[in-house]
Amino acid sequence: MAEWNDPRITTDRSGVVNTATVGVPRATRDAGLRSYMLSVYNYMASGVLLTGIIALLFAPYAQQVLLNPTGQGMSPIGWIVTLSPLGFVFAMSFGVSRMRTSTLQMLFWGFAAVMGLSMSTLFLVYTGVSIAQTFFATAAAYLGLSVWGYTTKRDLSGIGTFLIMGVVGLLVAMLINMFMRSSAMGLAISAIGVLLFAGLTAYDTQRIKSMYFQVAGSDMMGKVVIMGALSLYLDFINMFQFLLSFMGNRR
Repeated sequence: MAEWNDPRITTDRSGVVNTATVGVPRATRDAGLRSYMLSVYNYMASGVLLTGIIALLFAPYAQQVLLNPTGQGMSPIGWIVTLSPLGFVFAMSFGVSRMRTSTLQMLFWGFAAVMGLSMSTLFLVYTGVSIAQTFFATAAAYLGLSVWGYTTKRDLSGIGTFLIMGVVGLLVAMLINMFMRSSAMGLAISAIGVLLFAGLTAYDTQRIKSMYFQVAGSDMMGKVVIMGALSLYLDFINMFQFLLSFMGNRR
């Protein structure tokens, strides 16, 4: 099996020589890769931290602002807050080639902030202690999966397509269950969701690592760092929310 993610390889997956690493000592390449991955993780962790702080601070006002006065369903503002993160993700994904790195940075922080507003409603459903416990459990699992994705010599690109297709199927199942309101189906969706995003954590880590050898030394480096952080952020947040369905104690 081709070890295309090995830092010693100076060609990309298509066999084209990566001019950014030709003639560069391995120690320098390794240091560059570590710096690159550290930047990705710093952005991702900072985004999660910003989301958590905003969710915690906004939680006392979530019911009045995001929910209808009757307590049933979301208010118009609630729908805007809930759907806004999708707008940020689409804007960043489709506009990455045209946007400046600074623009992507602002969109990433805006996305993390809006996610905090949206996730503040979790404090209305689950106890603070169970949310904290689930967060640390997710962080521990996430760290292990990401380290494995970074260090493994196995090419995970084959399972990537399967996992992404699984996420699409999961979204369809979630839409169906919005009408069925089946608790058994809800638990099954949560279990599958945890497994899918656990796999995506390892896959995305390896994919982001491999991107370094394609963009090293180019003006795309900053953009790839931010988009990589966005992918890892989404993996973490989704795994956390699905796991919370199991571990969370409802109020």
